[in-house]
Amino acid sequence: MSIQDIVKKSFLSQFNSDISTTSLLVTLLVTALIGCYILLVYRVVCRKAFYSKSFAISLPVIAMITAAIIVAIQSNAVISLGMVGALSIVRFRTAVKEPMDLAFLFWSISTGIICGASLLEVAVVSALMITIVMLALHFVPHVKPALLLLVSGTDPKLQADLEQVLKANTAFYKIKSRNVSAGSIDMIVELKTKEEMGLVEKVLAVPSVERATLMTHDGEVTY
Repeated sequence: MSIQDIVKKSFLSQFNSDISTTSLLVTLLVTALIGCYILLVYRVVCRKAFYSKSFAISLPVIAMITAAIIVAIQSNAVISLGMVGALSIVRFRTAVKEPMDLAFLFWSISTGIICGASLLEVAVVSALMITIVMLALHFVPHVKPALLLLVSGTDPKLQADLEQVLKANTAFYKIKSRNVSAGSIDMIVELKTKEEMGLVEKVLAVPSVERATLMTHDGEVTY
C-alpha cells in the first residue's frame, strides 16, 4: 500500500456515509427545539421597537438548515467539497440593524453546527449558559443617557443667557449644534439634569426663546 493510498484511506475514514433516518430526525428535532428556545429568548430580550417577526422565525429555521448542512458534509467527501465551494460564492447583503440581532443570528448558526456534529449536550448546556449571561446583562441597570435640549429663539445672541440657566440647573451640558440666521437661532444641547420639567420652564423664561424641547436618546449623537 502506497503513502497515497494510506492518506486517501485516512481522509475518507473521517466521513460517515451510514446516516440513519432516526439519528437525522433526532438531530433536526433537537435543533428545532433549541432554535425555538432561542426565539423565545429573543422575544424576551429584544426591545419591542426593534422586534422583527420574520427575523425571529428565521432563527430556528437557520439552525435546522445549518445542522442539515453539517450532517451532509460529514457523510460524503464530494458533498463536503461541493458545499464549501457553493457557500463561498454566497453573499448576504441584508444589513443587521441591531447588534443583538447579530448575536442571536450567530447563536442560531452555532447551534446548528454543534447539533449537526452530534454534540447535543454541548448545544443544550451552551444555550442555558448563554441565556443566563444574556438575561443577567439585560436586566442590569445602565447609566442614564444624556438628554437633548432643542432651543429655538429670535435673538442670535441668546446663547449667553441660555448658558447661565444651564450652568445653574444641569450637572453637565455641551452645545452640540447651533444654526444661526439673521433673525433666529436653533441650538441643540446635550445635558444631564434631574429636574427636567423645571429646566424647560426656566429655558422658556429666557428672553427671546420661542420653543424648548427636551428629548432622550439611547446612543451617541454625532454632527
